[in-house]
Formats: sequence, structure tokens, C-alpha cells
Amino acid sequence: MDADTLGGVQQVTHTLAQGLAQRGHEVHVVGLHRAATPFRYVDRPLYHHHVIAGKPVGSRGRLARRRADRRLKELLATIGPGYAVMTSPSVVTRLAGLLPARFRPIGQYHGSYDHARDCWHLGSIRRHYPQLDQAVFLSGDDAWLFAEHALLPNTWTLPNPLAVWPEEMSALTAPRVLGVGRLEGVKRFDRLISAFARSGAPPPWELHLIGDGSEDGRLRAHAAGEGVGDRVVFRGLVPAARMPGEYLGASILALTSEHEGLPIVLLESAAHGVPSVAFDVSGGVRSAASLLVPPGDVAAFAAGLAGLIDSPEERRRLGADARARAEGFRLDHVLDRWESMFAHIER
Repeated sequence: MDADTLGGVQQVTHTLAQGLAQRGHEVHVVGLHRAATPFRYVDRPLYHHHVIAGKPVGSRGRLARRRADRRLKELLATIGPGYAVMTSPSVVTRLAGLLPARFRPIGQYHGSYDHARDCWHLGSIRRHYPQLDQAVFLSGDDAWLFAEHALLPNTWTLPNPLAVWPEEMSALTAPRVLGVGRLEGVKRFDRLISAFARSGAPPPWELHLIGDGSEDGRLRAHAAGEGVGDRVVFRGLVPAARMPGEYLGASILALTSEHEGLPIVLLESAAHGVPSVAFDVSGGVRSAASLLVPPGDVAAFAAGLAGLIDSPEERRRLGADARARAEGFRLDHVLDRWESMFAHIER
């Protein structure tokens, strides 16, 4: 719905747009609304970038909606023929009746089947995605579940890509567990803090949390209550250009979200040879994480952390395996798969 908020869907969109443009495709990234706090993902974009409505999502009335639809139709009239990649059920619904026939519609879903089942997404996907040329999911597991339970005849699997492949790997010697994401309820950093506290990690081991959000104060209080307030470091936002250094300075990546599709942080940490512990919440997470534990099981998560904290050899073994698996998510490999899908649609 907006293309420039700081978030995984937006990051993937701009990464793919730049990669496809570098391969000679004419690419247009269209945000239906202006981001409340715009974030720049690509310094020198080779693609076209458009924003339809000047106000953020949720601040529109009927008249504003009609004006935005008119501007969108005018823009689409100047583009094509080609493929329209719609990045969420909301976008698929919004573009129903607005997309010219010369565009081949592709519905992308960045979440898991389990998350879709627990909210309105699954019903929307059942209603609207069967009519699209392709319904794209992040993992084979999730694509199969949507095909079986949402009765989709047109599923395809395309993972998120790594924008850059690092040449350097972490030494895995720094006493640091890393958590990356918005400090919001869905990321459940409270569970990560509890797991770190219960892992028995001795000083000088620390938990570093990168990101900001409305849960900052509550999480600080929770860390103090768990007795690790002096060893949970709240780093705030870190610019994307500095994130490689964060991975190189970490020995373990921890992911405790309620739900995820295929988080970029798992791919980036794996590419740097950093092993991860994650709740088993999606096929995408299963394809990238080193150690999986049952969703919400803080004791099992603590045990997973403890095993890696106590064993440098296991960290090195799982880190090397993570980097090897991350090869499949390199940008060129993922772009090849997008172009294979385009060819499949044309056939």
C-alpha cells in the first residue's frame, strides 16, 4: 500500500526492482499511499518510482479514494504491457477493476499460511488470488498449504532475495546475541529477553536489540525484571549500511516473532555465517534458520541459545551450514526464478 516505509516487504520490493532493472526490464514501483516516514532503500534507482496518494494509509475519504483511483488509472495507461506484481491481499483487492487487461496480474504474499489463517488474509486470498495469473509465496511449504486449503490452482514459490552477498564471515567469537526488528508486540522481544535471561549466558555475554518502536520502555522494564537489564543493550535504529558490521560482531541471531514470512534478517545473518535460533512459525523461517523451537516455547528457546553460547564448535558448524544454504537466496538466483516465472506465464 506504500512503498517506502521501513519494512521487509518494501525492502524486498526495491531490491527486486533494482535487480530486474539492471537486467534490462522496465520496472515501476508504485506506492498507493505516501509513507508516513519515508525510507530510501536504493541510492541510485534504475527503476521508476511513483506515489499515488499524498497521504498515508488510513487517512483517506471517499473523494480522496476516487481521486487516487483516477491518478492510478492515468499512470497505468502510460505503462505496459507487462506484469503487475501486487505485494499484499490489500493491494490485490484495491486493484480489482482498475488493472488494464494488458497487465498479467501476479499476487505476492509475504506472510505464512498460518498467519493468513489467523486473520482476514486467507479469506481474501481465497476470493481474489485464483483469478490471477500466478499466486506467489515465500516457501514451498506455504505454497503447498495455500494450494491445499485455499484451493489455489496457480501457486508459485519465490523466496526473498539477499541484496548483497558478503565476502566476510563473522568470527563467532564476540559474546553477543543479536535481535533485529521493530520494537513492537508482534516481534515478541519480551520472549527473547526472557530466553536470554534463562539461558544462563554468563557475563560478558550480552543481548543487543536493533530497532525502535512503541515497546521500548516496556522491554527495558522487562529486562530489568528478568535480572538482565545491564546486559540487554537497546541500540535503536542502525542504518542499513552499518548492518554488515553488526552481523560480523555477533555470534548468534535470535528471532522470536509471533509470525514471519521469510525475514531478511535471517538471510543476512546466515550469509555472514551467523547461526540462528528461531520459533518455527513458517516455511520461510524453516528454510533459513539454524535451530528451530516450537512457537512461543521460551524454555526451548533458552535451551537453544544455551547450547550455542556454550559451544564455539557448534556455532562454527551451524554458521557454515547457514552460509551455504543462504547461497540459494543470492539476488541473481532469485532473479533467475522470477524470469522463469515470467516465461511460464507467457507459455
